Amino acid sequence: QPNAMGGREVGGLANQLAAHMDFSEQDIETVKTYWNSPNIAKNPGLKAVDMFNAIATGQIKAIWIMPTNPLVSMPEVNQVRKALEQCELVIVTDCVKQTDTTELADILLPALAWGEKDGTVTNSERRISRQRAFLPSPGEAKADWWIINEVAKRMGFNDSFNYQSPDAIWREHAALTAANNDLQRDLDLSGLKDLSKLEYNRLQPVQGPCQDNSATNKNHMFEDRRFFHPDGKARFIPVKRCDSFPKTSLEYPLVLNSGRIRDQWHT
Repeated sequence: QPNAMGGREVGGLANQLAAHMDFSEQDIETVKTYWNSPNIAKNPGLKAVDMFNAIATGQIKAIWIMPTNPLVSMPEVNQVRKALEQCELVIVTDCVKQTDTTELADILLPALAWGEKDGTVTNSERRISRQRAFLPSPGEAKADWWIINEVAKRMGFNDSFNYQSPDAIWREHAALTAANNDLQRDLDLSGLKDLSKLEYNRLQPVQGPCQDNSATNKNHMFEDRRFFHPDGKARFIPVKRCDSFPKTSLEYPLVLNSGRIRDQWHT
């Protein structure tokens, strides 16, 4: 399973910018100013199913797949295969050489597996943990950040992608969470934005938001009954019962899940 919470924190979903910012004018301006980037997304991008539909129609001509295996996990996988087969450029980064998806790769980049990586992960209670490799890097496999860094350099973005180690990336990420924040956003790691390499390497698990670098902060959000909406109130979403699922009987005692539903995701 990829580092899902950490991926969301750095803008790894199509419906948000980095540091949990959305596409409001203020958030767009914050990210644009912080990165000195004149060109920045102004609207949400395409989610996974829509993305492969756009490849099929030729709207998307190149795709870089990291680290997932859509030719097994996506619904309507035959349509996904047809889309990738006609796509002009398919790049796949994976720690497994032969998968259904890597077979269609024009460029295959070898990645590190979990025990070979060095960085941080965030769990579902917002706890950031320092992850240290306990196995050496095999063959030509490289860290994801290093791969992205080197590809960006070859595309001419040397000034913006000159990272030498994960701690440099961490400091930039943490500082962005604090940019123009003033306690208005739930993701605030300002207390960790100036960590030295030694402090980063020694970082103990810490829960965000984190306005100082103490790993012992008690941090239970919403104890003050204020939520991240203009009126401070929570939003309750009614759940409707679904009775359309097949039911078992003496004649049909089993229900088969083919894995081709939306939330059956990773392999």
